[in-house]
Amino acid sequence: MSDTTRMTLAEIEDLAFRALTAAGTSEDNARPLARATAETEADGVASHGLAYIPIYCEHVTCGKVDGQAVPVIDQPRPALLRADAATGFPHRAIAEGFERLVPLARGQGLAGLAIHNSYNCGVLGLHTRALAEAGMVALGFTNAPASIAPSGGARPVVGTNPFSLAVPGPEGEVAFLIDQSASTIAKSEVMKHAREDRPIPEGWALDPDGAPTTDPALGLKGSMAPSGGYKGVGVALLVETFAAALLGKDAAPFSGTAGGPPRTGQFFLAIDPGAAAGAVFAERIADLTAAVLDQPGARLPGDGRGAARRRARTEGVAVSTAILARIAAQME
Repeated sequence: MSDTTRMTLAEIEDLAFRALTAAGTSEDNARPLARATAETEADGVASHGLAYIPIYCEHVTCGKVDGQAVPVIDQPRPALLRADAATGFPHRAIAEGFERLVPLARGQGLAGLAIHNSYNCGVLGLHTRALAEAGMVALGFTNAPASIAPSGGARPVVGTNPFSLAVPGPEGEVAFLIDQSASTIAKSEVMKHAREDRPIPEGWALDPDGAPTTDPALGLKGSMAPSGGYKGVGVALLVETFAAALLGKDAAPFSGTAGGPPRTGQFFLAIDPGAAAGAVFAERIADLTAAVLDQPGARLPGDGRGAARRRARTEGVAVSTAILARIAAQME
């Protein structure tokens, strides 16, 4: 018997929406999160797709996230929007913020959206991609609970803290998309291995003493290994500055039901390339991507997700039946 079943993107979105609303999430908050869940599955990032729905629902139930939150967006400066996510899912605040951010960036040349009192935004690249599809050069940052120790240390200080760059291409397409965390691997992958009682590859995590480990349980008690050593710690500090220091809050733990709302932050910067470089921008990006793709076997960041997304639109996505059973059990 297969341990997966194939679902269309519409079916995935519908299931996520029904599960979230059954747990107490408002329809206005559930819809953008459900849509993002389907898009995440389409991109082939299953660890952040339907697998997270039971966690989201549990966190709504225990109060770690406010499913009924109504984000408030103001504009403290001409080129800066600030959104209070009110300890709710950030997807609604991001969607409503982007509706104002894109025209603001077109008018000002560039503009920023700072979101605070937030929660896990899922795959950061989904959000920067939306800005790039609107013609913006997009930068995104989000912080996470401390899980990376500084160089030479063993106690986590900063989170895996992903950043993303999405660059627009012709006709609403994305030329390339960088979406990477400061750690060698996303912490959710270590958590997944722990749930499945499988060892992790060496280089993913460190034990509480700072030594490499293949035991995911020890890795979760210790720290995530920074990508590129001290360079990964530098990336984590960069993101911490944009998504935490500028917004005034360290992140509480995502996992479990204790600890209250994580109160993370997200920061997005949208740049109108026409204002900065005029028509020559498109030519430069086309030349750059061509120089990469002209080499046999070479690919651009985001190509893998893009190919998976195109397949998913016609073929659907293989989804774990175990995850579907967990979601069904929560909805009973």
